[in-house]
Amino acid sequence: MQKTKMNRALRACFGLLLIHTFDAVQAQEQTQAVQTDKSDKPETIATVQVLGNYDNALGTSNAASQGSVTSNLVSNRPALRTGELLEFVPGMIVTQHSGDGKANQYFLRGFNLDHGTDFATFVDGMPVNMRSHAHGQGYSDLNFLMPELVQRIDYKKGTYFADEGDFASAGAAHLRLADKLGAGIASLTLGPYAYQRAVLANSMAVANGNLLYGLEVNRNDGPWVNPENVRKYSAVLRYSQGTHDDGYSLTAMAYKNRWNSTDQIPLRAVESGRISRFGAIDPTDGGQSSRYSLSYAMKKRSQDGVFEMDAYAVQSSLDLFSNFTYFLNNPDMGDQFSQSEKRQILGLNISQSWPLSIADLEMHNKIGVQLRYDKLSPVGIYNTVAQQRISTIRQDNVKEASAGFYAENSIQWLPKFRSITGLRYDTYRFDVNSSIDGNSGKASDHIVSPKLSLIFGPWNKTEYFINYGTGFHSNDARGTTQTRLPDGGVSTPVTPLVKTKGAELGMRTEIIPGLQSSLALWRLDIASELLFVGDAGETEPSRASRRTGIEWNNHYIAAPWLLFDLDLAASRARYTQNDVVGNYIPGSIDRVASFGVTMTDMGRWYGGFELRYFGPRPLIEDNSVRSSSTTLAYARVGYKINARTKLTMDVFNLFNKQASDIDYYYQSRLSRENVDGASDIHFHPVEPRSVRLTLTHNF
Repeated sequence: MQKTKMNRALRACFGLLLIHTFDAVQAQEQTQAVQTDKSDKPETIATVQVLGNYDNALGTSNAASQGSVTSNLVSNRPALRTGELLEFVPGMIVTQHSGDGKANQYFLRGFNLDHGTDFATFVDGMPVNMRSHAHGQGYSDLNFLMPELVQRIDYKKGTYFADEGDFASAGAAHLRLADKLGAGIASLTLGPYAYQRAVLANSMAVANGNLLYGLEVNRNDGPWVNPENVRKYSAVLRYSQGTHDDGYSLTAMAYKNRWNSTDQIPLRAVESGRISRFGAIDPTDGGQSSRYSLSYAMKKRSQDGVFEMDAYAVQSSLDLFSNFTYFLNNPDMGDQFSQSEKRQILGLNISQSWPLSIADLEMHNKIGVQLRYDKLSPVGIYNTVAQQRISTIRQDNVKEASAGFYAENSIQWLPKFRSITGLRYDTYRFDVNSSIDGNSGKASDHIVSPKLSLIFGPWNKTEYFINYGTGFHSNDARGTTQTRLPDGGVSTPVTPLVKTKGAELGMRTEIIPGLQSSLALWRLDIASELLFVGDAGETEPSRASRRTGIEWNNHYIAAPWLLFDLDLAASRARYTQNDVVGNYIPGSIDRVASFGVTMTDMGRWYGGFELRYFGPRPLIEDNSVRSSSTTLAYARVGYKINARTKLTMDVFNLFNKQASDIDYYYQSRLSRENVDGASDIHFHPVEPRSVRLTLTHNF
């Protein structure tokens, strides 16, 4: 009954917006006529708008693989899920292996990053990655974000940046929210599988500053036989004064979500007809999540330089119910388990930068401190049946504190040569109180990470980069004190901080008018790989590894209204410590390609097309089992009904491909199978073709 009322209410809102829209068409035509008379240089205005999609011009980056994307491009590209915001990072692939309330799967630079390990994500200086997380180290859930409020995405790849610490070895993305909106936003999206999304956002002048608010409600069942029944709520309230370069903001965010999930399923169950591609083995899988935060960001410019500060407090929770092996361990009641945590985070980032001249050499210096404290009370894993706990596998209270200190110096040695040297020091302390005897205790570790970048040029609108640096990722706090396994076996504590080392040769050119192109050759060594374990639903440390690769990224403005993007990446990932089982890294992606077309200002019409490909991957160490490749296309067609109102149609999986978002290979047992079950490919299918209509009104 409640669902029916919600459907009626949303459709009523949709109808009212349509009525308002078409009543205003005549007024819009008159407005357009006036605007046409006033537009002396329409091509110049359009060019500025298209160029505003990127901020990657010569001299703006310290590496070929570094760049920025602005809100213009974010708003012009269709996205099936919120987490696909990170696909604006060239070479990044974002998928899902479970319900859409869960953090996404990320692939980049030869990594299956799981839910975020080795890729750091921040929102206005506030970290998204969760360390010592119930489900996976570095868990990065972006579902709390409203894409309409994202003003800018700054991305980096590699270990070459002194201000990037934990989880940033493959790369990092900093998402910046808008301080104010050009106009209020009221939008309603409807689609198949009971998809409904409503957004309301606006900003206003208050007390010499700006007050911005945003509200989002989302419902979705998805194509699954077991409806996903997503119930998502997000809210943002932000007060700011000044500008991002010289001002401050205070932001409160709230997010709550509840969902059912269809996790990866065994290929043999589909091929035998036991379930469909969108079926589930355990229909009681699912979860609920919440996140509440308060953050303060400040940037102050003076004659002495720039002072920056970010302070944040986060309270989050997760209850996740999964069953990856079905009836392998418990033939009677099944293998479902719950991963649960309640977390509080406090953090503070402070930096000071200043210019300096010595012997006619222009320098830029920066020092910074990054502090973070996580308290989990508790974080646990439990045996469950239909989401009801029947026993505790382990439960821990965890306190994890870290401090990072860094210094960076940039010198302009010659008009066409500059260097950037950096040094970073991180120290961690872990305090674990475990339900398993022998697993409680304290541990600590520290690591030093030097950085160096050399930038040459530009010559003929082309500049060149040499980058080198070391970094690290932290391991789960529970592993740093663990001496006993839940089944009674003996365990050896893991190294708390794992060293990584990377290097890159790159170039960026604008020698062809309208084209920004960059090329990077890179390498990354990790002292201990983190490997996903299917039957436990978590990661564990493994052998040392090396990844090498090449990336070629292109942004081309063919006309003021037409933008092309082409990103190609190839990589090779291997364990460097030989083992008879094989040296391939399961899940490591070797080829990625994406192609995009964005069209704006074609009269009342606008649109776009996106094609992405990620290649086959080894699923076990000897490479005898591999995944298939996945190719997906998205399309968008939009129509501006009047100056303030537009209607957009997004088509996902345009060619209705049957492919996988993710593939694993491990042992599981279906009911009535022999006691040992079977080793099999377990996959999560991409969603079939679907169409979503969005009506947006600016006020």
